[in-house]
Amino acid sequence: MALDILGNSLTAADKAEVQAVDAFVADFLAYEARASDVIGAAGRHPASAMLNAYAGLLWLLLEAPAGPALAEPFLALARSAVTSERERQWVEALAVWREGDAAEAQRRFEAIVAAFPRDLPAAKVSQYLSFNVGDAAAMLRVAQAAVAPDNPRLLAMLAFAHEESHQLAEAETAARRALALEPSEPWAQHALAHVMLSEGRIEEGLAFLADHCGGWVGLNSFMVTHLWWHQALFELERGRPAAALAIWDRHVWGVDKSYSQDQVGAVSLLARIELVGLPVGDRWRDVADHVAARGIDLTLPFLTAQYIYGLARSDRPEADTLLAAVRVAPGEDWRAVATPLCEGLLAHARGDFQTARTALDASREGWVRIGGSHAQRDLFARVWRDAERRAA
Repeated sequence: MALDILGNSLTAADKAEVQAVDAFVADFLAYEARASDVIGAAGRHPASAMLNAYAGLLWLLLEAPAGPALAEPFLALARSAVTSERERQWVEALAVWREGDAAEAQRRFEAIVAAFPRDLPAAKVSQYLSFNVGDAAAMLRVAQAAVAPDNPRLLAMLAFAHEESHQLAEAETAARRALALEPSEPWAQHALAHVMLSEGRIEEGLAFLADHCGGWVGLNSFMVTHLWWHQALFELERGRPAAALAIWDRHVWGVDKSYSQDQVGAVSLLARIELVGLPVGDRWRDVADHVAARGIDLTLPFLTAQYIYGLARSDRPEADTLLAAVRVAPGEDWRAVATPLCEGLLAHARGDFQTARTALDASREGWVRIGGSHAQRDLFARVWRDAERRAA
């Protein structure tokens, strides 16, 4: 029985398999783009439960309707290769997630951490699933249950969970501890940027991210574009929308135009720039072309709402098609929160500010339940306030 780099037991046939597992664990926790190499590694090691489980995980993180089907062959191989309790729990947690029960998957990943507290990938996945339903308490609980002394990746997870729990001093402490250990730790940089934005430390935030942006090399498209997105928010708070738009052009849109997080980051930033009065030209068109290629995507309501806004700002008929699908999507959050939110965003994008104000007001109390961070959901509040002003 081997051990991975975190000290978790690992059933492995040879050194190459262990090295592939270790590479994925390190890259996944660090938001490195090369984490996707695990898909090839799983192909080379079809009898590896963890490599195939990790490959399946990446497809589930695609945040697209095709993700579960792409994950299934890897999960089937992982299932047939299970020889340990930890492997079994991972495969079962991924299987229920693939079947659409993200809440049960979150509970199972949290249980994995309780049983195997060195399993930081499980803690990361648990946090991701909790984040998508606005459960900051669960995010914090799993980070505090994990055991990895002086590990900057865990400290970064802890920092963001504190921030989403409105515990800003604790978030800053954890983030700075992580950065003292690993100055390039991107999730800790991200958490600290959240703290500085929340506390109105705009000049400090700009300088902080400017000092670190040179190290954002090799990160996956979400992490690099999202860190630049935060820098753009600081520019907007400083009253410099043109600088924010320049960041959009150079760093936010264009890294991976097909990926969900890149798309909503682009939508969100363009909308904010327009809301402060700076025209964005024909930039909506390219964003909408790529969003439209998703088809009917109801993977996460937080994402779908922003897809609709981006489509509507470019007068794409797909906005109405997607809204029609939202209206019949099963689940209380789709009915009570996502439907009026999407209706309000579409109405605002088309200049119907009275309808936008009414619909957004009806959904406001539930926004936290559909995920996103405080900073991300602030877009909805800004659109609502704009609709109120222009409907008056």
